[in-house]
Amino acid sequence: MLVVPPARPLLPLWLAVVAAIGAGFTMDAGFPDQNLWPLTLVGTGVMLAALIGRRWSGALLVGIVGGSAFWGAHIIWLTLYLGPIPWLGLTLFEAGYFALGAIAIALVYRRADRVWPSRWGRLGLVPIVIAGLWTLREGINAIFPYGGFSWARVAMSQSDSPFTSLIAWVGMAGLSFLLVWLVAFTVQLCREGRWAADALSRPARVLAVVTATVALLAVPAWAAPTSGTSRIGGVQGDSDAGLFAVHERGDILNDHVSASRFLEGQDPDIVVWPENGSDIDPTTNSLAAGTLDAVSRELGDVPLVVGTIQVRGDKVYNTSLLWQNGQATDHYDKRHPVPFAEWMPNRAFFRSLAPDLVDLVTRDYEFGTTDLTFDIDGLRAGISICFDITDDAVMRAMSAEGAQVVLAQTNNADFGQTDENLQQLAIARLRAVEFGRSVVNISTVGTSAIIGPDGQNITTIPAYQPGAMIADVPLATTQTPAALLGFQLEWLVGGLGLAGLAVALWAGRRRA
Repeated sequence: MLVVPPARPLLPLWLAVVAAIGAGFTMDAGFPDQNLWPLTLVGTGVMLAALIGRRWSGALLVGIVGGSAFWGAHIIWLTLYLGPIPWLGLTLFEAGYFALGAIAIALVYRRADRVWPSRWGRLGLVPIVIAGLWTLREGINAIFPYGGFSWARVAMSQSDSPFTSLIAWVGMAGLSFLLVWLVAFTVQLCREGRWAADALSRPARVLAVVTATVALLAVPAWAAPTSGTSRIGGVQGDSDAGLFAVHERGDILNDHVSASRFLEGQDPDIVVWPENGSDIDPTTNSLAAGTLDAVSRELGDVPLVVGTIQVRGDKVYNTSLLWQNGQATDHYDKRHPVPFAEWMPNRAFFRSLAPDLVDLVTRDYEFGTTDLTFDIDGLRAGISICFDITDDAVMRAMSAEGAQVVLAQTNNADFGQTDENLQQLAIARLRAVEFGRSVVNISTVGTSAIIGPDGQNITTIPAYQPGAMIADVPLATTQTPAALLGFQLEWLVGGLGLAGLAVALWAGRRRA
């Protein structure tokens, strides 16, 4: 029997570390605001190449360094008001996750030549296993711990790429899987020259990459069938609504009242204000209630969807209210409060490490248990508050409840003129395509946009300008394949990666 030795590293360790740093920064360049989407795929390829042949210890170093470079660049906006410590902490935590994924991928690469030595094994199975492990790492990262940090997945770099339409078929995780598979397949083809017996010729390898890319691009876009429209307005108050903002009580409410005047005479069916659009709860304050009543009357007795903070007993909620006929007729409580920002897990422990920073989170928001839609005069509107838009489970549940449009309220004031709001807007654009629903993404400070089911902007409000937008927004009721099967696909591809890793570890050791 031919004994195949473990794969040798393509790069010496020092060069692999340098390459990982470059790969991390290159991957980030594919996300907004640089928005050079092909670079995320290039960076992913360089990262994979740096892991080939590595032992677990080398993969750990490469993963930590590359993950730190990527995450450090990607979430630099955290430093604007909070300084370097939260940014460094989250960067290193996410880099740790990245490194665990890198170790798993490196172990497969190191043993794959023994386990799957044939051409079909090298080119057929190995890229699937590698992409599955990458997707599994992203999926676990999105839910664990403390609800996860579902941000910066490979798919989220592709909101303006020709691959965007795939997300309606396979979902966010499925798009990450397909893109990493394409990169891993390309990497394997580049390695083919070392196999003298049955290696593909160079022209055949180039043709294989082109064919795989064209095959993905040739998948037709989901038609996103619509039925009717609703004339929806969104109001951006350009409010100083950040965590450390100094303002008088009621200033944010007044900002959105003033900006709502842009909609006078526009005959809206619904008007949406952002998260924290009213800094006074109108259900407990008669002056705030009267103010919302006046805005509704001036715009033609239109229902208002308004974000506010509510205190019920000893619990605090980040809430969206449906305000009509002088009262709140429905409400939605945010399903996914952000850990370390809207609630503090293990407060005593983390306070012992950084008391000043932990004490900035003065109140813990409750996790919402309300349904995810409002019935607004027969229109079923899905409600998303800020980080909810990144949560796959929340968005799928909203689609299952029959949402015809998504009203995505957010408050980006804590991040200033950084690319955080553009990253979130890109996610909203992907969600529109993924679920075949128009999305009204409305922020206190921008960038706000009404996005059609095809992911294209219908209208926008520039960042840091008070104003309003209005459009006849297409409505939809048909669920996309991603809405129906996205969860199953995610765990299927993750399971393939995990199974491949198990086979590589077991069979590779036996054959050694």
